[in-house]
Amino acid sequence: MAQHLEGDWLELATSGGNVIRVLKAMHPRSRRLRLTVTPKGARVSYPNGTHPAQVNAFLRSHADWLEQKLEELHLVTKPLPPLKLGHATDFPFRGETTQLQWAEGPYPKVEPFEGGLTLIIPRPHTRALPVARGLLASYFEAQIRRDVSRWLAGYVPQLGLAPTALRIRPMKSLWGSLDTRDRINLDLALALAPPAALRYVLAHELCHLKVRSHSRRFWVQVEGLFPEWREQRDWLRHNGAILKAELDRLIADVAD
Repeated sequence: MAQHLEGDWLELATSGGNVIRVLKAMHPRSRRLRLTVTPKGARVSYPNGTHPAQVNAFLRSHADWLEQKLEELHLVTKPLPPLKLGHATDFPFRGETTQLQWAEGPYPKVEPFEGGLTLIIPRPHTRALPVARGLLASYFEAQIRRDVSRWLAGYVPQLGLAPTALRIRPMKSLWGSLDTRDRINLDLALALAPPAALRYVLAHELCHLKVRSHSRRFWVQVEGLFPEWREQRDWLRHNGAILKAELDRLIADVAD
């Protein structure tokens, strides 16, 4: 059955024994109930005036389908714990389980230690959580830029071409892209992945400087630049959804 939670969430128990959280949202232009699944989770939208019992019945009738789609995306049905001020939590960083700790200090910063990161937040804590999210986003971006600059030094001479710029931001579904101005865009969630996965995405986008399509010629280019590309592509396919979900809970509300 579907059970109401605080806020705009519903909890749905499935026949497989899982409990799925579904975000519910009234849409003024909706004409019917609609259920969608993305790497961030499940969402049900409904027209204005829809009775809650109708939403619950709709979810129950689609419970098996929803469970299957979440499994295909390799999403955990148990929600990730929200980021809370002062509460330690584990998260993936560079492919390793990392502990996030909190401390007070004269100015905000991220301080790495063996096996983790400490978020140092000054008092008063009026905007501590937004500051913490911004610190993490900046730290993740800096890590990606350090890795990419090191690899570009070897890849650019091989290709004979270079991107005009590098932009790093959260991306909803893609891991990277190359725009018409030859700027490479990379997903910030790649900071949470093993460095080899980030390196594959970089090599992939660099090869688009020569071949814009995904033709056989393109994959030959990728093979020459990064021979282990298949393994890393498969790793992202199997683990990517949870990485994006982890990034979202760590830096949610930080501007793209």
